[in-house]
Amino acid sequence: MDRDAPMPTFRLDARLPIAQASPWHSQPVTEDSLALQVLTDLTQVKAATVHPATPLAQAEQLMIYQGVRMLFVVSDMPAIEGLVTAADLHGDRQMRRVHERGLRYEELSVADVMTPLDELEAVDYGRLRQMRVGHVIATLRRVGRDHLLVWQEATAVTPRRVRGLFSRAQVERQLGRSIDAAPIARSFSEIERALA
Repeated sequence: MDRDAPMPTFRLDARLPIAQASPWHSQPVTEDSLALQVLTDLTQVKAATVHPATPLAQAEQLMIYQGVRMLFVVSDMPAIEGLVTAADLHGDRQMRRVHERGLRYEELSVADVMTPLDELEAVDYGRLRQMRVGHVIATLRRVGRDHLLVWQEATAVTPRRVRGLFSRAQVERQLGRSIDAAPIARSFSEIERALA
């Protein structure tokens, strides 16, 4: 066939339906389902990112626009510096920064409230084939966060990297029920603030 030849065209019927995308994590799961069924795999879904200098209000708008509650903080793609969550934007951390620095909320940036990558826990992608959704829930509870990163060891073609994440909200959606993953204090200052 001649590559410069136009393709055949057709007239369409009135009111022809449009194809609807299926949600990428739509299948229901149980605690015995494979953990991979609730994984947000960054090789299949584009990571939602934000620059550390982005004002908090703009970061919140990015979350709303992209339909997420967490952004990867990135200055120089693809190196991740940390995470910022919807809770970080309006929680205790941003209020502390306002008081410590004598700033207004509008002057804070993502860098002021994000959680640095070296303070986050992650699970090994290579071990997920044996893990179940129940293991994901137990781990989210243990780390006391709404998101859990998944790292992957280097291969012949890719460096060691963050491969994906587990989101409490995504697990709840697929389970059809809520799960309790209350924050856990990880330092004396966090315990002190919780008791105050």
